[in-house]
Order: sequence, then structure tokens, then C-alpha cells
Amino acid sequence: MAESFAFAIAESVLGKLGSTLIQEVGLAWGVKTELGELKDTLSTIHALLLDAEEKQATNLQISDWLGKLKLVLYDAEDVLDEFDYEALRQQVVASGSSIRSKGEAEGDPLLRPSIRYHRKRRR
Repeated sequence: MAESFAFAIAESVLGKLGSTLIQEVGLAWGVKTELGELKDTLSTIHALLLDAEEKQATNLQISDWLGKLKLVLYDAEDVLDEFDYEALRQQVVASGSSIRSKGEAEGDPLLRPSIRYHRKRRR
């Protein structure tokens, strides 16, 4: 069976949660435990997704749950993208090789992930 859309998003978020960069940021910001709990919960959901997506055509409650889950997965992906951005920004600042100021980087969509992009994609 082909992978579903929600399954693919969950897989992407799980991959990001396992990245070294996210783990380092989680440790620095004191949220390492919460990231681990999120990864455990998402891993369980990930295992159920394919079955749930097969059943959504005949079960409106499952269909509703999957719709809500997709929104939550997008939000989780947005948060992890922000973690990545902040960690990379701190690395650039620490190395002293910042070409642009933080304010300029935040205004440049090519230098900072945009949460608005994900929100537009959901509609």
C-alpha cells in the first residue's frame, strides 16, 4: 500500500525529532524530555496511521481524527523548523560570520522558515 499523506508528515516529523541538531537545541533549551515524549507519542500514532487511513472512508470519526492530526503534525513540523532555524542562527552568530543582522534574516523568507507557508498549504 502506498504511504498516506499523514503517514508521510508523521515520518518527516519523527525524522526531525531524531536529528542531532534538534536534540542539541532541546538540551540547551531544557525541553529534551518533552521532545522525547513527543517522539514516543508520535511513534505510536505513526504505527496506527496506515490502518486508520484505510478505515477513514467508512468511519467519519476516524476521518475527523485524521484531519485534526494532520493540523497537529504541521504545527509540530513548524516548531521543529523554528528549532532548526534558531540553532543554525546561533551557530552563525557564534562563529562570527554573520553577514546579515538578525532583523534582516527574520525579514528574508529565504533565510528563515515561514510558518505561514505551512498554514497556507493546509487549506
